Amino acid sequence: MSRSNIFLVGPMGAGKSTIGRLLASELDLSFRDSDRVIEERTGADIPWIFDMEGEEGFRERETAVLTELATETGVVIATGGGIILREQNRSIMSASGFVCYLTASIDQLVERTSRDKKRPLLQVENPRQKIIDLLSLRDPLYRAAADFIINTDRRSPKAVAQEIAGLVTAAQ
Repeated sequence: MSRSNIFLVGPMGAGKSTIGRLLASELDLSFRDSDRVIEERTGADIPWIFDMEGEEGFRERETAVLTELATETGVVIATGGGIILREQNRSIMSASGFVCYLTASIDQLVERTSRDKKRPLLQVENPRQKIIDLLSLRDPLYRAAADFIINTDRRSPKAVAQEIAGLVTAAQ
């Protein structure tokens, strides 16, 4: 497999979908959002899948979709925040593309996700603490898998997409 794809990983609210669309346009590549693909295939939204199948059921679907998307070439793929949890997923991404970890401060992540009711893991009493807990577990995994680490705090999605495009182009 060639490393012709770009996988955007990071926590909820880091900007993966928004930046992914802009990056794909910038590099004239296709764009896929793994969560949207899962929803299209199941005919149900992610909160429903979590309710019916639990997190493990969702993670199974996520790995299956990632495996399929990784076989495409010239694709920017925005992934779900927890995709990094499985070693298999990290291997798939590393083998078939560049992995770009989009980071943001806790304050930014809380601000960006505060009005979004479609994030099952944040439907808790203290979403800020949940983000902190998730990041403490996932940040080392994101960093270990990443070819590039980009902070999105207080930056326009277009500027971030341009930076990633430059890094990927230089690395090819």
